Formats: sequence, C-alpha cells, structure tokens
Amino acid sequence: MATKIEIARLNFVLKALEPLILPTYKGSTLRGGFGAAFRRVVCIMTDKECRDCLLKHKCAYSYIFETPPPSGTLIMRKYEAAPHPFVIEPPFERKRVYKPGEVLLFGLVLIGKAIDYLPYFIYTFDELGKTGIGKGRGRFELRSVESGGRTIYDSTSKTLEEVTKVELPLERKSTRGRKKASLTISFLTPTRIVYHGRLALDLEFHMLVRNLLRRISLIYYFHGNGRLAEFDFKGLIEKAKKVKVVQRGLSWYDWERYSGRQERKIDMGGFVGEITVEGDLRPFAAPLGAGEMLHVGKGTTFGLGRYEISGRKN
Repeated sequence: MATKIEIARLNFVLKALEPLILPTYKGSTLRGGFGAAFRRVVCIMTDKECRDCLLKHKCAYSYIFETPPPSGTLIMRKYEAAPHPFVIEPPFERKRVYKPGEVLLFGLVLIGKAIDYLPYFIYTFDELGKTGIGKGRGRFELRSVESGGRTIYDSTSKTLEEVTKVELPLERKSTRGRKKASLTISFLTPTRIVYHGRLALDLEFHMLVRNLLRRISLIYYFHGNGRLAEFDFKGLIEKAKKVKVVQRGLSWYDWERYSGRQERKIDMGGFVGEITVEGDLRPFAAPLGAGEMLHVGKGTTFGLGRYEISGRKN
C-alpha cells in the first residue's frame, strides 16, 4: 500500500479596512498574529503555559501551535514540540503598505489531522482582522478562503464548504527512467538547513535530503498514520551523497523577527536562490515533491524553506 498523507492548500484573501503597514517579509506578522489571536479564542487556562496545562493533549491551540509530542510517543520524547501541522505561505510581493480597500493574499497548508481544524483558522483570522496587524494595528476583513480553485468561505454568507484535500505520496516511487539526470531547485523563501549543528550555506544535495526525510517522517508520525516503513533512510542518504551540485547560485537573506514571548529579536536568516544537481535522482522523486508542499528546514510555519523544482533534464 502506498504511503501518503493528506494536505489541504488554501488561499486567504484579506481586504484592508485601515492602512496595513507590514514588513517586507510578512511571514512573521501573519504567523505571530495568528498565534496570539488563536490563543485568545480557544485558551481557557490563560494563566498557564501549554507545557504545564492538563489540557495540552486535548486542546486545539496546543495541537496546532505548540504541538507537544503525545503521551506514549516512541520518538521525540525529550522534545517539547513536534513539527507543527501547518505552513503559512506569505505573498512574495515586497509591498509594505496596503491602503484601505486593497487586498493581501497569503497561502496556508494544513497537514493531515490538522485539516479538520480549518474552521479554527478561519475564525481566528476573522477575529485577528478586528484587532489588526502590523505597525499601528491596521484592521482588515477576511473576505474569502479558496481551496482547489473555488471559494469555500466568504465574508457575506459566513458558511464553510468542504475543503479540497490532496493525497501527497511519501514513499519512494518507481526507479524507471534514466539513471543520470539533472534538475534545478529554486529556494523562494529563506531556507534554514542545519547540518552538524550549523546553518548551511554551501548546500549539498545530501544535506537537503537529510532534512526532508526527517521532516517528512516526523510529520507522518505525528499527523498521519504512524511510522514510515517505506523509506530506507540510511540507504537514501548514501545515494544522495552521490548526487552532485553542478551549479550553485545561493545568497544569504538576512531576516529577523521579534518574539513577544522571549522579548527579543531572533535571527531567522536563510539562503535563497537555486542549485542545479545531477546524478541518479529517481529515488528522491517523492521526498522532493513532498517538500514542495511541506517546505524544508527550520521556521516552516513562517513560510521559510519554500522551494520549487523549476527545471528537469533527463
């Protein structure tokens, strides 16, 4: 049986009611505003941190935004949080000021079990519009939510139609095809790949594959149906070492966000640009394809680690 996980990819359409003054990269503003509003909407134990709350394994906010490993987990027992089951995809445009009446669009990817929590996301962003975001807390209206090329929610009817779900294959695909091929991977948002405890800039293909396999396996374990049985992790990494980067055009993108919880600025920089790799790429078709939807590296909920396979040559 093929190993798959369901995702839902949505577009949120916001209309500015007041001037929205936002940073160039809007991932932090959208994710931070969502988190604060989400907690206000659902939390009934406001005097406690999630890790100290008896309800943390039954709470929508805890599952979506904090994501503690469930009791009895076989992996990540010593970690406070598992990978979150959502990705916010901010717009690529660098525009900073949205005048009243102008529209801001962003994407949202919901993963596995989190798809059932879509009404929470819609209600939370609707409430966030009343308190505002960005400098001066500009207010906005959530005009609509789109899924699969159709509107499933709008501000007039306030009704939610069924979301379009997509099955994302995770297992290794057929090894048919030419043994030697090349492709170009374009990193569209800052990407933070950690290798040997350090952020990588001189990215090698095996570093990307290691991070992809880890993210995919953890997502499937915590938000899908359990452990992946199809992947030969060690074997795939050894094969990835034989795939060479033949062209590299990466640069560092400095970016930082302010953490209200930690009361300080946090460096969130990463590389952008593209690499072209060459070798036997057949075993990596599924992980690379999944990563286009799930992103890769650290900070994915802010929209970091978004990439596209922009060219294939066989």
